[in-house]
Amino acid sequence: MAKLAPSLLSADFSKLGEEIALIDNSGADYVHLDVMDGIYVPNITFGAPVIKKIRGTTKLPFDVHLMVDRPERFIDDFADAGSDIITVHPDASIHLHRTLQSIRERGVKAGVSLNPSTPLNVLEHIMDDVDLILIMSVNPGFGGQSYIPAMTEKIKKLRNLILRSGNDIILEVDGGIKLDNAREIIDAGADLIVVGSGIFNAQDVEQRIGAFKKIID
Repeated sequence: MAKLAPSLLSADFSKLGEEIALIDNSGADYVHLDVMDGIYVPNITFGAPVIKKIRGTTKLPFDVHLMVDRPERFIDDFADAGSDIITVHPDASIHLHRTLQSIRERGVKAGVSLNPSTPLNVLEHIMDDVDLILIMSVNPGFGGQSYIPAMTEKIKKLRNLILRSGNDIILEVDGGIKLDNAREIIDAGADLIVVGSGIFNAQDVEQRIGAFKKIID
């Protein structure tokens, strides 16, 4: 059964605590936190201090996606802030294997995120070192983008790659996921779907989360 991770990127930043309580009470499985530095991606969001402040508002796992240059510099900060998963991009880290080791050494699950144009072969030598692989189905940096259809086949290929590896790896997908394509993405092999504007742009967020959970179940 797939899981749902609402992305706070599309939430109202003036009332993050209330937004988190809403998704918690609505049956979401994770809280997805997009950290952007304005260098690796053309946008800036929030950092470890904000995550540390909101950590006490929910017991849901914090799925932290670092879209930052040289993320290895900040692993301790985000681990200390209460991250349960820290995901990095292979082209942003100087020594990816060492970065993944550093995440796991902090008792946090280690993830790798692949942009739409990033080939799956970058995973060849790190399949034993990751707990999660995130397929970006839009180009990272902004919310509200449309799903790139070619990513469905990429999800299928990654699912087969994970099965062949024999490892227990979560396949996560983020970008442009709506009610009308969520089933397709899950059927392609996603274990965890990230939804931002598809949830927070709804008039009734709780009802929208319920609609996604119904599709997942």
